[in-house]
Amino acid sequence: MEFVRIKDVNHPLTRVIKDDPVRPHIPIEQRINSHSEIMMLVDSERVLAVTCMSWLGDIPTREQDLVDLPKQTSIAVFYTIWSYSPGAGAELLRQAAGRLLEEYSAEIKAIVTLSPPTEMARRFHLKNGAKEYRRNTDTVNYGYYLKDNNVSLGTTHTTGTVPSTL
Repeated sequence: MEFVRIKDVNHPLTRVIKDDPVRPHIPIEQRINSHSEIMMLVDSERVLAVTCMSWLGDIPTREQDLVDLPKQTSIAVFYTIWSYSPGAGAELLRQAAGRLLEEYSAEIKAIVTLSPPTEMARRFHLKNGAKEYRRNTDTVNYGYYLKDNNVSLGTTHTTGTVPSTL
């Protein structure tokens, strides 16, 4: 299994965004730019799981915030995830969070989601170590990581670490 970060809109693996079950309407240019990227787990040429992530200066409450909020490498927001193989989505989140914390340890304050308010999303994130941070009108934020008290995720895992259950 290989962890792949896609930062080029012309990358051949971007073809899989058509399968996005959560936010299929978001264009490729919003998914890949100076503050957003697509991350995947790939086995040879077979895609196992996909997530899209944006860097923001605050925790979003709605999808439009992905466009409107300031872009900073302080809050990593996973706003969609899907899997073609059992367990691959959880593994992708674990690896993605670990890589982001490794690369951006000085800047990163939190790793959160912008999830649909569905039972499926709730079960997935809670099972994989997240805590519910906030219920919004049309979304829910789940928190996977909190660096310090500047960002409050309620009851979280050990400050400054990626949960081993992720």
